[in-house]
Amino acid sequence: MIGHHVSRGVKALALAAAFSIGTAAAQADTKIKLILNWKYEGPQGMFFLAQDRGYFKQEGLDVTFDQGNGSGAAVPQVANGAYDMGFGDINALIELAAKKPDEAPVGVFMLYNRPPFTVAVKSDSPIKTPADFVGRKLGGPANDGALKLFPALCATAQIDCGKVEIVNMQPNLREQMLMQGQVDGVFGYVTTIRFSAKLTGIDPDKQFRFIKFGDYGMDLYSNAIIVSRKFVKEHPEAVKGFLKALNHSIKDAIADPQAAIDAVATREPLIKPAIERAKLDATLADEMSHPEIAKIGLGDVSDERMTKAIEILVKAKELPRTPAASEIFDRSFLPPLSERPTAIRPAT
Repeated sequence: MIGHHVSRGVKALALAAAFSIGTAAAQADTKIKLILNWKYEGPQGMFFLAQDRGYFKQEGLDVTFDQGNGSGAAVPQVANGAYDMGFGDINALIELAAKKPDEAPVGVFMLYNRPPFTVAVKSDSPIKTPADFVGRKLGGPANDGALKLFPALCATAQIDCGKVEIVNMQPNLREQMLMQGQVDGVFGYVTTIRFSAKLTGIDPDKQFRFIKFGDYGMDLYSNAIIVSRKFVKEHPEAVKGFLKALNHSIKDAIADPQAAIDAVATREPLIKPAIERAKLDATLADEMSHPEIAKIGLGDVSDERMTKAIEILVKAKELPRTPAASEIFDRSFLPPLSERPTAIRPAT
């Protein structure tokens, strides 16, 4: 009889154990669909390491990444529910929040804290400042972040956008069209243009000059992790877990950039590793190294700077309302400052 009780007890324990394992498995299944800013490239190794090293799994997350079609394009994709998260341009998010506050996603982790937006011209071009764009032909991919911000640049630089001809092009034709003189300048992110040029045999240091938006009063933020309002509401712990894993993986990429490039290569074997490695190093050194991170840490924003950026866009694009900085960025999901990078020194 005692044996019967014991075996029943063992069965009950086994059942309880199976139930708790089952529950853990169920909890481990918070699925996150994230759209990237672009096709697979060096800087995205920062995301992939979190997947390959099990950091997302440790947080009970099942994350899938899809290639993107421009930083501006990620925002509507998250807003319309096609994705839970995106790696996209915070300025496109500000514009959407001004027009449709209920639909706009929210930024939760700022990666590109320096403005990468530029117009590249040939080094011998007579175009030296934005004032010289008037009467010229500029081109860029339709979803390009810099092109979308052109009206704001026109406003801050006090030029008439209407007197500039804009041409849309496929991203892979951008640098050739500039070199062949089909356009006088091209919109893009500095790092993207530089490395696309190198891939096509152009030396950007000798053959291009960059007119940077940041030099003309546009100290804007750029790409952040953005999350749909629905996902934030339903899965706040998953958002925290995602950022904890991502932060861990960014620190890994800073310490060992080559590991990040290897993670990209497993997904896209056709990359040229040396170029993608240089692109990752440049992204860390340029896009992600605003001096403010010494105080607030990578991932956070300065409310003052964000408020100013919102005001620039609202005024330039004549948006219907001015969103508060807290509508655009929610820092409550960030890992503590003590765990986030406060300086970025890519390993050499």
